[in-house]
Amino acid sequence: MDSQEDVPIVMAFSGNDPTGGAGIQADIETVASMGGHVAPVITAITVQDTQDVQSYMPLDMSTIIEQARAVLEDMPVAAFKIGMLGSVEVVEAVHSVLRDYGNVPIVLDPVLASGSGTDLADEDLIDVMCELLIPLATVITPNSLEARIICSEADNLDACAHELMDMGAEYVLITGTHENTQNVVNTLYSNSRILDTYTWERLPHTYHGSGCTLASSIAGLLAQGLDPLSAVHEAQRYTWETLSAGRRMGMGQHIPNRFFWALEEEEQIEFESAEDLKQA
Repeated sequence: MDSQEDVPIVMAFSGNDPTGGAGIQADIETVASMGGHVAPVITAITVQDTQDVQSYMPLDMSTIIEQARAVLEDMPVAAFKIGMLGSVEVVEAVHSVLRDYGNVPIVLDPVLASGSGTDLADEDLIDVMCELLIPLATVITPNSLEARIICSEADNLDACAHELMDMGAEYVLITGTHENTQNVVNTLYSNSRILDTYTWERLPHTYHGSGCTLASSIAGLLAQGLDPLSAVHEAQRYTWETLSAGRRMGMGQHIPNRFFWALEEEEQIEFESAEDLKQA
């Protein structure tokens, strides 16, 4: 029987997306691809399709806390991932859990709006997130729009990153999908400076769940013991591959194919089998 240490566990605080493109299913598929296991703590129930979010209902504080503590008293969690929160009370609930686990890495994906722009966070939620969660974050992964919303008085994205670090985030990865550039440029900051800049081919579609995939893959790799710099680099590569292999399964955005690697392995096995038959 495998020991507990063989499969690192990531606790994911996320909303439920009935399309399976984003939210908790994105976390589960992604961390599984990293060789880990997700302990899912649902923060909100959403009504949405691949085009937009119609409505959402945050869960109450006690339900969220009880979900998390039941698992934490039973299983060794190696990393936390935070996605959609939905209310000030949910932020407070997540904070009340995380403050007792200061040595466990935390990846914060500040989900402020749906892919089509529907607001999922108001000013009060953002203020409380800045006060309670960003100071705990090992890595925070805002896209450029989210960075500008959180740091509304900053003059540019570099200033946004420095403000997030001043709030307490250890590493800040600002993604450039929404910027008007030929390629997608992501920038990683820490220790009040730019650590690295990553350039990725801009793909032709829009994607439902890309931010969840990136944050969850970083968390999954941190849970495996990678350092943040290596985890951020490898997670971007994995995320780009999931988007490149993405599929339009509804009438809206494409959904990342987080198990693209399984299809590649299957094709390789089939190729090797065919070669064996030729040699037989």
